[in-house]
Order: sequence, then structure tokens, then C-alpha cells
Amino acid sequence: MSEEQKLIYLDNAATTKTYPEVVEAMLPYFSEYYGNPSSVYEFSGISKKAVAQARETIASSIGAKPQEIYFTAGGSEADNWALKATAEALKEKGCHIITSKIEHHAILHTCEYLEKQGFEVTYLNVDENGMVKLEELKQAIRPDTILISIMFANNEIGTIEPIKEIGQIAREHGILFHTDAVQAYGHVPIQVDEYQIDMMSASGHKINGPKGIGFLYIRTGVKIRSFVHGGAQERKRRAGTENVPGIVGFGKAAQLAMENMEERSQKEQTLRDYLMEKVLAAVPYTRVNGHRTSRLPNNCNFAFQFIEGESLLIMLDMAKICASSGSACTSGSLDPSHVLLAIGLPHEIAHGSLRITLSQENTKEEMDYVAGEIKRIVERLRSMSPLYEDFMKNSQEKN
Repeated sequence: MSEEQKLIYLDNAATTKTYPEVVEAMLPYFSEYYGNPSSVYEFSGISKKAVAQARETIASSIGAKPQEIYFTAGGSEADNWALKATAEALKEKGCHIITSKIEHHAILHTCEYLEKQGFEVTYLNVDENGMVKLEELKQAIRPDTILISIMFANNEIGTIEPIKEIGQIAREHGILFHTDAVQAYGHVPIQVDEYQIDMMSASGHKINGPKGIGFLYIRTGVKIRSFVHGGAQERKRRAGTENVPGIVGFGKAAQLAMENMEERSQKEQTLRDYLMEKVLAAVPYTRVNGHRTSRLPNNCNFAFQFIEGESLLIMLDMAKICASSGSACTSGSLDPSHVLLAIGLPHEIAHGSLRITLSQENTKEEMDYVAGEIKRIVERLRSMSPLYEDFMKNSQEKN
């Protein structure tokens, strides 16, 4: 690698670069228009108006009403709110929740917490592509089921779930439907009425907005409890002074994401498919994880046999390539991905996973370099692997 090799960032599912236009929109609300939106004087009205404008922009992006958008500190808080507050509000009606085995840990750990509080949770299986099985969902529904929470698209393997069908099933049975759309929002079209979504979580830093800001969409008429108690902010449902710069930045990022979604998705999908085919052709004993077509436009997830994913990541980093082996929230864990195990991969193959998530700023030249580096590194790691050596020896003996 040359000294001039620039950083190639391919971990956009973990976080994205904040766009300059977003930073520019936020700046005045740090030091010029710093009023508290809840105050009554005219100066604070500037902040209040900015928050209202961002709320309107975000609401229109999913076909919702502005009063149905509640700002949070991020996707994890929104997920916690949706599950915990629904469980508390509807516990007299029932104690059963349905989710899937491949949810983000913000959902899975919240479900574990609720189980300790006496709730019962069914964790649906998925097929080899990471798709929820609709028949299994129907069979899991009980008279005391109060909530179905299925992610819109998986954060590791990129599979887009059959959300419209799930929403229809939930609506037919009178069950609330929440979707964690943190990875999908701003990347694929979402209309809450079309998909019959009752609650939806999203996060600003996944769409080139700032970190520390997200939202929970709550359909009008859904009776769930407040999550943070204190002041009367967010229509008395989430106390705390509004993060005005973050909200403004999220609104601007949402606007930009909607304006160029089609063009951006097409470019990312073309690069994604190009990289997939190049890697599969160059590196034997490799598979692509996740659905090949019903997947996020920027997501590639590979499993390489006979190597450790952590070693691959370290060597890619030395080549100035940023990628991951799964969710950024669990990147410090040595356990194989729960998502890859759920789609049926054995431990030894799940350990050799690589998640690459592109942006519209990536180029075909970068994909050529990345594919070449993956080939070089995998070959080197396999050359040191006793498992690979035994496999090749056995293959030669059979032939």
C-alpha cells in the first residue's frame, strides 16, 4: 500500500459522516439562537420554530403527522420507549410480545428486561436469508399478544423484512406493530400508513445527521406511557430540554436523504453488487449473507471460511479500510454474531464475517482496491490456518 492511500470508509451502518450542510444548519443554534424552546419570550421562539420545522420535515418523510413524531436521544432510546411503555400501558390486556431472533440488541436486551418483569416473549426464527417467516408469526399470536416488534431491515446482513405483510397481520389481530427502522430510514422509502406501522424508531447519525438524536413515531390513538418524566416537552411524553441543534441537524439530514434517495440508492446498489461479484470471484469458500435482492442498497456481508473476522478487520485497517464484523454496538465481543447464527451459519463460519456498508461517496476504484486487499488478506490468513491446510489436503486426496 502506498503512503498516499487515503482512508476508505465502509462502515456506514455504524455511523455516517455528518454532511457539511447539516453542520451549517446546526451551527446558529449553538451560539446565536440558543434560547430554550419552552421559554415564553420571543428569542426562544426562534428555537421553537426550528424544532417545529424539523418535526414537520421528518413527519412528511414517512407520511406521518408532525404531532406523531417524538424526538429522542437516538434509536436505542426509541426502541426502549416503544417496548417498555407499551408493555406497561397494556399489561392489563396481555403480557405477550413477539419479536425476532435477529433484532438489534436495543430490542433483544429490552425484551430480556421485560421477561424479568413477568412478560413473555416469542423470538421468531428467520430463514437462511434472514427473513421472518410469516406463517410462524401467525402461529405465534396469542389472545394476550400486545405487541409485535420486527426490524425494517437488519443492521448486519441488510435483509429487508416483509414489513407490509407483518403490519397487515398485526392490524388484522388488533395488535400494535413497532418497527426498528434505524438502518432503513432515509435509505429506502417508508410510508407508515402503507405499512400499517403503529410505532417506528429512527436515528440521525445513520443518514449523515448528528449523533445523539433520534425519533419515535407514535401513531395518533396509540396509548403508551411517557418514557422520561419531568417537564412537559414532547407533548408531555418525553421530558427534557430539546436538543435544538441536533433536531435541526436531523431535519436537514432527513430533507437531504429524501431529495437524493433514488439516485444515492442506485449508485450504492451498483457498487455493492460490483464488489460482491468481484470478491466472490476472487476468494473461494466465501458466501454472501442476507437476501441478495431484498436488502439495503449499501450493505455487503461476507462469510469467509477458515479465518477469524477480527484478524481480517485489523489487517484491513492497516490497509486504511474501515469495515466491521457486525453491529458496532457489539464490536468488542468475541462471540459470533447472533444474526449469523440465526440464519444457520455454524460458529466457525460466523466468526469469519465481514460487514461492508457503502456511501454514495465511494467509488468503483475503491471497490477494486478493497476486493484486492480482501483477497490478499484472506489468502494470508488461510495460509496460517491449520483448518484450511487440513481441508485442502483432504480435498486433494478425494480428487
